[in-house]
Amino acid sequence: MSERSLISAFEQLFARRGERNVTWIGDDCAVIRSKPYCVTSVDSIVDGVHFRLDNERVSVGDVGHKALAVALSDLAAMAAEPGEAYISLGIPERLSESDVLGLAAQIEQLAEQTGVTIAGGDLVRSPTLFCSVTVVGWSDDPKQLIGRGGGAAGDTIFVSGPLGAAAAGLALLEGAAGRELGAQLTEALICAQLRPMPRFDCARQLRSVGATALIDISDGLAADAGEIAARSGVTLEIDLAAIPLADGVAQIALELGRDAAEFAASGGEDFELCACLPEAAAAQVAGLTRVGRVIDGPGEVRLIGPDRRPVQLHGYQHRVGDDRSTAAS
Repeated sequence: MSERSLISAFEQLFARRGERNVTWIGDDCAVIRSKPYCVTSVDSIVDGVHFRLDNERVSVGDVGHKALAVALSDLAAMAAEPGEAYISLGIPERLSESDVLGLAAQIEQLAEQTGVTIAGGDLVRSPTLFCSVTVVGWSDDPKQLIGRGGGAAGDTIFVSGPLGAAAAGLALLEGAAGRELGAQLTEALICAQLRPMPRFDCARQLRSVGATALIDISDGLAADAGEIAARSGVTLEIDLAAIPLADGVAQIALELGRDAAEFAASGGEDFELCACLPEAAAAQVAGLTRVGRVIDGPGEVRLIGPDRRPVQLHGYQHRVGDDRSTAAS
């Protein structure tokens, strides 16, 4: 497997989309026609940290999809329009050329679905598989971008879809639960863990109705809502009973001895969106579920359980060297 043969194969596999790409794969640099404002994010996933290729249910294609998806989700969380992605792959000796091309094919499939051009990257030999993705989004007006710091008292808190599926999928992959779950539901939950989808569809609608703050739910609603609270200088009060649960999550949580809503609020990796906006505006956005309100107060999240009792949850806490693939949710 040579670098040149792979680059040639990538050039045939990846497609240019839109009119921004002047030069791309095959030159030393990509040349891109820009819009006034560039929105950039970088994410990396590593075998043994964020996934485990030695799990028979995890494929190299899953790795490619998820690496691009989690990076693109950051663009969706700003309501930016996706543009280009740059992929750096660390390839271990044990992977064949067909494995690498299979990974790249799944990256390209998601790129096609989201209107993204894979404009370049790098290939290196590595003792373990890793995939680092830089994504670039665009905006004509920075006022159209939605950050974490605009939440205001009187706003309502919404999530873009059901939560807990990815955490339940991780429990299934690890064999910790789900032995009585049906095959179809098992597959759906594992797919939620391995193949999330960035929510550009919802982000565009939220932008159009004037959402004030936005974040993607990567570390769990409890943690990510806290980012909005801290940046906005307000208190986000979330009703755990209002959180929409993905099918099968309640059963997995029961097997793990967890409260289902608390499990869904702390599990992470659903990559749905959490948004603050006026309640009247939310009626114009399909699929939103109201989970709480924004009130005056210190920059914190208050999670409200049964009988209005406060609940302490932290979500996933990032530390260098953490094994995300086995982190307790």
